[in-house]
Formats: sequence, C-alpha cells, structure tokens
Amino acid sequence: MRILSAFAFGLLFGCGILISGMGNPAKVLNFFDIAGTWDPSLAFVMGGALLVTAIGYRLVFRLDQPLLASSFSLPTRQDLDVRLIGGSAVFGIGWGLSGFCPGGLIPVLGLGLTGPILTAAAIAAGILTARGLISMNVGKMAAKA
Repeated sequence: MRILSAFAFGLLFGCGILISGMGNPAKVLNFFDIAGTWDPSLAFVMGGALLVTAIGYRLVFRLDQPLLASSFSLPTRQDLDVRLIGGSAVFGIGWGLSGFCPGGLIPVLGLGLTGPILTAAAIAAGILTARGLISMNVGKMAAKA
C-alpha cells in the first residue's frame, strides 16, 4: 500500500509540475531574470505549495501516527553545517543554470529531450562526487582518531 500511495502522490506531483509549467526550464529561468523577462508564476506555484503544505502539516500532526507508517520520521538536527550550506548553494547554482530542479526534471525525462537527460546526468555525477568526498573525509577523520 505504501508503494502504491507513493506512486499516486508522485504522479499527482508530476502532473502538477507539468500543468503549472514548471517542467519548462525557460519559464523557470525567466523567474530568475528580474531585469529582463521576469515571470512571477514560479513564486505563485511555490506560495501555493507552501500553503497546502502548512495546512497539511497542521492536519497530519493531529494524528497519533501516520496513516501508512508506525511513527513519524522527522529530522532532529537544527544546526547549519558546511554540507547543508554547500549543498544548497550547488543546488541553487544548478537550478539557475539549467532551469530544472529535481522535482521538475523527473516528469520531463520521459520526453527524451537532451537537456533534461544531461541535467539528470549532471545531478547523478554531483551526488556521486559528494558521496565520494564525504566518504574520503570520514576515512581521514577515522584515521586521526
């Protein structure tokens, strides 16, 4: 049931991305072009998503447990570290250069266009590079201890 619900919500999210036009990198890049062809529609999409999320959280946290899990799984860390800030910066740079964030990229991969495929490959390469750097750093830290 969890896999089916994840598929259904992913499909709903993907349809929302496509209907809102956020699968079109030109529309996203126009949001970042404040001095040129600025398009505020991304701000409205984000605002709508935040509103739905805020209401959803208020309703869900009234429950004793999630509908499809035995307990809530929430992050406990609240500090800002180099990995979080660096990852956010790389994410923002990649989004600004390509016009795709991972959520908007996945629905358009099925179109077989070169841009989304190259962006997905760059994201995969970035993830693998980050994992490699983290594992090397962890290995060095363990050797020092």
